[in-house]
Amino acid sequence: MKTNYFILILSLTLLLYSCAQEKEELTIKDPRFHLKTVDLDNENLAFFWKDDNGNKVNTFTNLEKHLKLKDQKLNYAMNGGMYLKDHSPQGLYIENGRIIKALDTVQKAFGNFYLQPNGVFGIQKNGKAIIQSSTAIQIEDLKYATQSGPMLVIDGKIHDAFNEGSKNVHIRNAVGILPDGKLLFALSKEKINFYDLATFFKKQDCKNALYLDGYVSRVYDLDNNIKQMDGNFGVLIAVYK
Repeated sequence: MKTNYFILILSLTLLLYSCAQEKEELTIKDPRFHLKTVDLDNENLAFFWKDDNGNKVNTFTNLEKHLKLKDQKLNYAMNGGMYLKDHSPQGLYIENGRIIKALDTVQKAFGNFYLQPNGVFGIQKNGKAIIQSSTAIQIEDLKYATQSGPMLVIDGKIHDAFNEGSKNVHIRNAVGILPDGKLLFALSKEKINFYDLATFFKKQDCKNALYLDGYVSRVYDLDNNIKQMDGNFGVLIAVYK
């Protein structure tokens, strides 16, 4: 009996150790970034621009209040793409299946948004995430969507306009899709160039990743006690309970 009991305890210990090791291996760490993985099968994610009264949400403070009125609690948020002077989304914006702004199909213009290919980050009506170039995306399949640019990783390859060692550095945030379908959000803690940002996502085996915005970028991460409340944005991407 004592031998069987010892074997049982040893087996349980090894199992717990194995699970802990597996969890550790699945944790993505990089001191250069504020990182968040989101499992859409178990977490609520939505895009926000205006509240129920038609007022622009714009800030994490307003987003907290907006969700509280619905008996929901903000867990994570990030600015979700570039916006115009009136804080309206630049390019495609879809919320709850409604196309609020049309896809921007301009191919040549000034700014990062137009560094082709740019792309769309969306949540499909089947609940799965998608990141795809703006010329390939099927918008009728989307429940939520925001357009931005440039794409960072395209079909597993770094955007060919990026140069290693580039001096074009800013605080930047972006999103990619991991091989298991989870979302990976990243906000750089220090200024970073596009090549290094894209390389980070490629190393995580993200087939596609999209740049969202630059030096104005902020993050709200309740689990890690990070609340950068000074931003004033267009679209906000939020995880809530």
